[in-house]
Amino acid sequence: MLVKLHDALRLRTSPTIFFASAGVIILFVIATLAFTEPLDNAVSAGSDWLLTNVGWFYILGVTVFLGFLIFIALGRFGRVKLGPDDAPPEHSGPAWFAMLFAAGIGSILMFWGVAEPVSHFGDPPRGEALGIEPGTWEAAREAMNFTYYHFTLHTWTIFALPALCFAYFIHKRNLPPRVSSIFQPILGNRIHGPIGQFIDVVAIVGTVFGVAVSIGLGTLQINGGLNQLWGVPESAGWQLIIIGVVVGIALISVSLGLEKGIKVLSNFNIATAVALMIFVLVAGGSTLFILKGTIQSFGSYLMNLPELALWNDTFADTGWQNTWTVFYWAWTITWSPFVGIFIARISKGRTIRQFVSGVLAVPAGFSVIWFGVFGLASIDIELNGEGGLVERVVEDGDVPGALFAFLEHYPAAGVLSVIAIILVAIFFVTSVDSAALVTDTMANGHEDFNPLGQRIFWALAIGLVTATLLVFSGTGGLEALESTIILVGLPFFVMGFFQMYALYRALQEDSGELPQMRTREWKKVLPPEEYERRQDEDEHDTTAVVVEPEAAGDTPTMRDPYLEHGDPKKPQAGTHPARTGSSTPRHPRAAGR
Repeated sequence: MLVKLHDALRLRTSPTIFFASAGVIILFVIATLAFTEPLDNAVSAGSDWLLTNVGWFYILGVTVFLGFLIFIALGRFGRVKLGPDDAPPEHSGPAWFAMLFAAGIGSILMFWGVAEPVSHFGDPPRGEALGIEPGTWEAAREAMNFTYYHFTLHTWTIFALPALCFAYFIHKRNLPPRVSSIFQPILGNRIHGPIGQFIDVVAIVGTVFGVAVSIGLGTLQINGGLNQLWGVPESAGWQLIIIGVVVGIALISVSLGLEKGIKVLSNFNIATAVALMIFVLVAGGSTLFILKGTIQSFGSYLMNLPELALWNDTFADTGWQNTWTVFYWAWTITWSPFVGIFIARISKGRTIRQFVSGVLAVPAGFSVIWFGVFGLASIDIELNGEGGLVERVVEDGDVPGALFAFLEHYPAAGVLSVIAIILVAIFFVTSVDSAALVTDTMANGHEDFNPLGQRIFWALAIGLVTATLLVFSGTGGLEALESTIILVGLPFFVMGFFQMYALYRALQEDSGELPQMRTREWKKVLPPEEYERRQDEDEHDTTAVVVEPEAAGDTPTMRDPYLEHGDPKKPQAGTHPARTGSSTPRHPRAAGR
């Protein structure tokens, strides 16, 4: 029946995965509208239970993922190519770095660039436990530590792990661009069966919800900016209008395709965002404070990283971490299939070591700069300027309006706020259209031909879920988004551990296990007096013992395990030129003749 409906709609996808994912999304929307209060209570109760009992698992999980990536990059598998062994990288280093910069960070930076540092400065996460007073230099240090913890290495670890798995299984084993492909070493051909299809449905639904949460946050921020500039009410009606406009522009971008739509918008946004950051750096009169503070804050973050990576608020038990760190990790991991496939597509030909170092270092490095500029500029306004940001963000709870309150302290505040609104809107437009493309690719299992109608459906689905969560959930906007994403993120975290095992097992299968290191064997050495005694005693055999160290055999010859060899006794088989195929280098003096 599904196949007949699929053909009648002229789709070109997997009927089971497409209709199951679409059915879950539509059922959620209908259930939310029909049973608003019971469903809201159930989601809230479920998320509260997870926060209380499983929040530590989210904290531990991301740190374990980071450790695994470092281990795999520094180990022998770090030299493995993500693609054919002789394939060069498809993109140059600068182009690859630029695309990594654009992958998934714009919306995060715009929303939290001011809100995060100001929130922790006005209400230190460990203030009561460590005796840190709000609004002090110590509070500023603590605020920057947690801001960097939330948006640098750990955030990009969540993207890098599935991205590395996608890159390996798509480019090396040539499997479909689906989450189920990562589990091929475990499931085998069953990735195409019910288990694999279930994994893909969960991944698609989770991606739609993850992007919807981001669009919801962006909607609140745009609404806050419009309210500050022109008095537009912060209401459900206006939020629906904003969602409609964002999704409408995204549909146009989807229709234009990757080159004319997403790429043009992304390039414009990147250039404008960097220009805004530079303006904030030089126009506020605190340039030196920001530059020095960024370096110092980054050093403090590195020193405190081991503690932060495993801290889970055990003793104070304030509940702070549940609504901040756990929410971030759960939200970010629902983006991981979407961002992961994008990163994998642009990374063909890189080694695993290059991939891990690039994906972790480049975007995280830019995040250090961005939050250093906006965060320290905000703190400078509080400590040395007019202040008012803590009151707006912490006391009034206006997190979406933090950026616009911050821009009021700069020249041409109205113009800057308009630019910021446009930036936020376009960042979320590119999120919707690129998520629609990737989600459709996961449903199809290929990238060769994707009918426009399918991509439009996924863009509409994201907008529909956003509106449902933000406006019709029966709870305050941010609370509904947080509660839902905490539940949705759990299966992704569980998958992460299986992904590590599957990748390591695939690397072992494809590269072969190295044998134990062979070394020269030695005869047993005895003290001279004991050796002489045993020679005089008939019950001892002294033929296998010596007084001076003596080798029992020749030194093993090193050979490249990846090359075919003829006679293993030939000494040239162990030379570097023989193993690498290069010519024997001439002596420098001989070369100069």
